[in-house]
Amino acid sequence: MIRVLVVDDDFMVAKIHAGYVARISGFSVAATAHTGQSAIAAVAEHRPDLVLLDIYLPDMSGLEVLKALRGAAHPVDVLVITAAREVSTVRAAMRGGAVNYLIKPFPASALTERLEQYADTRRQLTMIGPEAGQDEVDRLFGGARTGAPALPKGLSATTCTLVADTLRETGTDLSAAETAALTGLSRVSARRYLEFLCVSGRAELRPRYGTAGRPEHRYKWTG
Repeated sequence: MIRVLVVDDDFMVAKIHAGYVARISGFSVAATAHTGQSAIAAVAEHRPDLVLLDIYLPDMSGLEVLKALRGAAHPVDVLVITAAREVSTVRAAMRGGAVNYLIKPFPASALTERLEQYADTRRQLTMIGPEAGQDEVDRLFGGARTGAPALPKGLSATTCTLVADTLRETGTDLSAAETAALTGLSRVSARRYLEFLCVSGRAELRPRYGTAGRPEHRYKWTG
């Protein structure tokens, strides 16, 4: 389980965000905090993996909390959740090592997608050996190949990675229906991701011809 500390000065907002986290498979809420000092203390006490950090706190800025956590004995990742839209604040959060930045207000799906992306990155790190290759680093940092097509509207980068990993790890060609069964997607969604992987050069279409009717479309990972 990925243990999360939720930090927000508004008690009700913190409760809502904690509820979002608790509903996501693989995540649990370690604690909630409503000030900067209590957030720093909670990290030391509960040793979470991830902090959902607000910027506007009553005693100190969330950016100050982020800086303090970078020097803490227990390493922790930080996902900033705030109404702050200033570019200077976003830049400071990036420089401070925040793994993502989510602007309020937002739908629950937005937080879910970012948490699943975070979990996927952690999972990929466990699969890499002592040293990482450039392709692995590019996947972790979301880097795109030169000239690679942009992900079509409606498709998620996190889900695309799931489909790509499934296709690669299977080691054989898969149909859209088989991919859907392995990933939990609908067949139509799985086919859209498989087609995008073909367009981006990471998979190839392999028609399988039967005795009659249209050929079955199958997809093979090419890397």
